[in-house]
Amino acid sequence: MSALKWQGWAVGLTALAGLLVFAPLGLYVWASGEPGAAPPRPAVEDVRVTGCRIDPGSRRVVATVEVSGRPEGPGAYLVTVEFREGATPAPTAGRAPQALVRLPNVAPTATEHAEAVGPIWPATATPWCGIAAAEFRSGPAGG
Repeated sequence: MSALKWQGWAVGLTALAGLLVFAPLGLYVWASGEPGAAPPRPAVEDVRVTGCRIDPGSRRVVATVEVSGRPEGPGAYLVTVEFREGATPAPTAGRAPQALVRLPNVAPTATEHAEAVGPIWPATATPWCGIAAAEFRSGPAGG
């Protein structure tokens, strides 16, 4: 067999190997289509504590919560506020006291405020208030 004939076979086999390798890859890319919608951001990113004080009359901790509505549409937020003596939990402390705040019908891009009332707080300790969890339900009534 001549060298030219061997070169033809080599080119043909290389092209066939390339098809066997790259055809499935091309089909995979074609079948995957357009990328899907991005997952919604966590509700905790929409919520923050803007104030933490002790009510002088009842000695209870009161946290002021601010919620920024989502541009996708109206909905309701269920926020869990945690009360501690410091931003980092003490390793020996048990579970910190918590309170729930519900903010129904938060309009898109609106800012709503609510207060979470916590436990009676000792006079010698300074409270820390933070967001433990938040949940968003879309719809006019949040349901």
